[in-house]
Amino acid sequence: MQYRAGARAALRIVPLDLLTLIYHRASGQTHVVASPVPEILDVLADEAMDVPALLAALAARYELGDADADALTARLEELAAVGLVERG
Repeated sequence: MQYRAGARAALRIVPLDLLTLIYHRASGQTHVVASPVPEILDVLADEAMDVPALLAALAARYELGDADADALTARLEELAAVGLVERG
């Protein structure tokens, strides 16, 4: 399963200290998220990836404390459920 972030034009991302606000124009919903969601969306904006590739890309760009593929998959499924990430 591959995942891709929604189109950048469809999202308004505003960092606020430790949290980030993401306005999803298609649904009209604003999501308040914390790390690693902004980082996931940043990496997936460039290209669609499966979980192992995304985990490797996140590890290369950011300091990951505990890289867990199952936790990342669960987070991606949550993001897909609210429309911030697309499955493909």
